[in-house]
Amino acid sequence: MSGAVSTPQVVVHRDKELMAEAAAARLITKVVDAQAARGAASVVLTGGRNGNGLLAALAAAPARDAVDWTRLDLWWGDERFLPAGDPERNATQARAALLDAVPVDPARVHEMPAAQAEFGADADAAAAAYARELAAAARPEDHGPVPAFDVLLLGVGPDTHVASLFPELPGVRETERTVVGVHGAPKPPPTRISLTLPAIRAAREVWLLAAGEDKSRAAAMALSGAGEIQAPAAGAQGRQRTLWPLDRPAAALLPPTLYPPASP
Repeated sequence: MSGAVSTPQVVVHRDKELMAEAAAARLITKVVDAQAARGAASVVLTGGRNGNGLLAALAAAPARDAVDWTRLDLWWGDERFLPAGDPERNATQARAALLDAVPVDPARVHEMPAAQAEFGADADAAAAAYARELAAAARPEDHGPVPAFDVLLLGVGPDTHVASLFPELPGVRETERTVVGVHGAPKPPPTRISLTLPAIRAAREVWLLAAGEDKSRAAAMALSGAGEIQAPAAGAQGRQRTLWPLDRPAAALLPPTLYPPASP
């Protein structure tokens, strides 16, 4: 799973609405290009307000019909280990924001396992099962135990967490497994499932979304060369591109040398 990683590229938008619309437009282009090049595309979704904002913008975008939704594999970067259909699950929120409105192939929508289902309350067993599902989808040309995702979306938390990899917790230190159970997360619910940094870094492109003043310190820390154990977002990098779509409040503490002047 090791390999070259890319230098972060920062794009600053006027506000979170414009950021979501621009990211949605960029994602449509990426998916269409991948489908043209390889026949299918794969995207890893994220939850939270910025991830769901992007999905809602995608649902509202006229260009969404350029995507062949039947040839799109959807995965998740993390999930709250709650019963299926729980409104707090990322997959439930993604269905409400976008997936119920587009003709996705149910067999290509890869939700992380739910609690009280096949694995009961065992998040570690559920994580191992998701790792096996990822491995089964990886092709020889992917050179690893997960597919080479076309775009992997991440929200950045105020504490610099991405997916459910929190600073200093065991998950962010994982170097072998691709999916882990997370216990004692500092934000509810405490039990989660998450991709690890090695799995995240298998993606062609990783996009780290952050909007709002409460994300400004996290963005500045992650982009200033902080270590990934203390700032997990710093370790989230794509093989070909690492993109940070921000709004102006989230970019407030960044040195202007990191990004070109924002559009009006």
